[in-house]
Amino acid sequence: MFLEEIGADSRIRELFRSRATVGTELGRVSFTSHEQYRILLEAAECEATPTGRIRWDSALPAVGDWVVARPVDSTLALIQDVLPRRTQFSRRAAGRAGAEQVAAANIDLAVIVCGLDGDFNLRRLERYLVLARESGAEPVIVLNKADVCHSVPECREAAARIARGAGMVVLSAIESVSLVAPLVRGRTIALFGSSGAGKSTIANGLLGQERQATGPVRVADSRGRHTTTSRMLIPMPGGGAIIDTPGMRELQLWASEGALDDTFDDIAELARRCRFADCTHSEEPACAVREALESGVVEQSRWQSYQKLKRELRHQMVEQDPHARIAERKRWKTIHKSLRNHPKYRR
Repeated sequence: MFLEEIGADSRIRELFRSRATVGTELGRVSFTSHEQYRILLEAAECEATPTGRIRWDSALPAVGDWVVARPVDSTLALIQDVLPRRTQFSRRAAGRAGAEQVAAANIDLAVIVCGLDGDFNLRRLERYLVLARESGAEPVIVLNKADVCHSVPECREAAARIARGAGMVVLSAIESVSLVAPLVRGRTIALFGSSGAGKSTIANGLLGQERQATGPVRVADSRGRHTTTSRMLIPMPGGGAIIDTPGMRELQLWASEGALDDTFDDIAELARRCRFADCTHSEEPACAVREALESGVVEQSRWQSYQKLKRELRHQMVEQDPHARIAERKRWKTIHKSLRNHPKYRR
């Protein structure tokens, strides 16, 4: 029962039975790249193509999806249906207004890999954490390349301040991934992070073989080339699976305010203590957020990151919801009207 080893539990089997037709099999998407697909069936891996109905519904499969597949021959199958996802890691697609891009589906663990070299960036880590919490998967931060970092304790402490309950591991993947192995055994994990962070090196360590291509990083900025150019799911020895993803040059949010507040729960809790429910945290009296900023309890850089991400989410909401667009236009109309009537701006 190969598919059970990579996550086909009783829930997945029941979902498949409810949608299966004569001649179909349960499968899991193992590769996607520019609408090219491969799926894992019980006895083999083969090329696959979605049917027209799936394309019409704009519900194209993502790596990690469980699907209803109809084998055509030993090398090709048709994907007839995509089973409901338990979790999905999405971002806003680069260069396309209001479009969602699903990077990985049905994952248990979202592993965010960050190099302890020039790749170390707390603000980018916060973005990944928001998306990981929105996905429904458990987030884990892996600080890689400890062997080339001269300030590991400081970096670990800085990352711990923004982790807000997410697990964290510090390692050098070229030496050992033993600290990660117990977290991922028997589960489906997805590796996220920028190019050159060491995702493929970690994947190879967990697989026990040089399965994924790796390459050097630039000295100037510690960024790597895209050695991983497509998303793929690889079964792990002993059960579970790894989804290796390409580095993301753009990491635009596709999330809710709930995921943002979960990632910045310290700021969200302070905001609830303000005297006014609609406090803007600028000039209002008894503002708990401003007091925390002035006392140093909350770092200015973290507050600015929170504000920036919140603006992005508001913009996303306005783009997607016509009612929100109308409300936003009314809000700005009121603001402009009040400015015109303000004594400071009268001529």
